[in-house]
Amino acid sequence: MAINNPYQSYQQNSVNTASPGELTLMLYNGCLKFMMLGKKAIEEGNIEEKNKNLLKAQNIIHELMVTLNMDVAVSKDMMTLYDFMNRRLVEGNMKNDLVAIEEVEGLVKEFRDTWKEAIQMNRKKQFTQSGQV
Repeated sequence: MAINNPYQSYQQNSVNTASPGELTLMLYNGCLKFMMLGKKAIEEGNIEEKNKNLLKAQNIIHELMVTLNMDVAVSKDMMTLYDFMNRRLVEGNMKNDLVAIEEVEGLVKEFRDTWKEAIQMNRKKQFTQSGQV
């Protein structure tokens, strides 16, 4: 199926050419976007929109969970945190609980910022090792 919208084409190309680290960063950013839209929908009383966006955020958390490499020790801790985040999103969705959603939002922002820093450090290391400094 051809994509006629240039922005959609750009987005699709960004996903297709992203490294695994960049894809994880995109997931964190998408999760934040959908939580923000979910919170806005709660404030506006739009239950259908709230549910749609918070389910998207939950799906992203689930994707992050299934892509963990459980052979790495820190992954067990991440799994516990992702499970907690997912449960809080479910609770926030069911009870229109902005505090629960904001709690998850804070964790996702921390993960996103840490992940972004790790990507930047890795790029710098690769650049230095390639002798281009």
